[in-house]
Amino acid sequence: MTAGRCGAAGEKARVVRELKKLSRGSGRFDASRYFRGAGDLGFYNVGTTEMRALARSIHAEHRDDWSVDDAMTFADALIVDRHLEVKSVGIEVVARYRRDFTPRLLPAWKRWLANNHSANWATTDAICGALIGPLIVKYPPLGARMRIWARDRNMWVRRASAVSLIPSMRQGLALDLAYEIARRLHSDREDLIQKAVGWMLREAGKMDPARLERYLRANGSSIPRTTVRYAIERFPVSQRRKLLEITRPR
Repeated sequence: MTAGRCGAAGEKARVVRELKKLSRGSGRFDASRYFRGAGDLGFYNVGTTEMRALARSIHAEHRDDWSVDDAMTFADALIVDRHLEVKSVGIEVVARYRRDFTPRLLPAWKRWLANNHSANWATTDAICGALIGPLIVKYPPLGARMRIWARDRNMWVRRASAVSLIPSMRQGLALDLAYEIARRLHSDREDLIQKAVGWMLREAGKMDPARLERYLRANGSSIPRTTVRYAIERFPVSQRRKLLEITRPR
């Protein structure tokens, strides 16, 4: 059985029912406090472990009759939902078809970002970490598209241009591209972009701390302070203090 639109709608209804059953009272855990200013983003207050278990059960049930395209049809129905956990289940199910990822999927994932279906940092980072990042690891030339994404008018696409490179960087790949993307984004005034670039640079520093220090010394005065602070988190305290002083805007 394939996941056509009607089938996907039925599966979505099932996901919503299951998440409501798993919902915790906001007194025990209130996810909304981590998403200030996230518009009408909703929460069932379901933990990550439970959400992933639900996604795992859906994949296990359809392992023999769904393709990656069926998983995408299912996720397309879920990603438009306003609840964080519903979006997350769709992403997690698609991620379980990683072996079947091909470049033709990238435009669909960018559409999720550009149409603001991922209009929060957690959904955006999940798309990057579970879908786009692994695709770029599998097809490294796709990383070059992040240069264009870094100039996109949509903030979530711009954030993705940095975060999507992190899986490659953890394998020692795309470091030159990461520094290039960082330079393109340093003038961005959005706090969530500045944090994402700092995160990306911190990952670059894990691979080559000396290169990161040289980069910060050479460019630090033009880099937002938020980005610098994130980038230097893994350096010793004394080195962090020195770099904060050296990179202070003149």
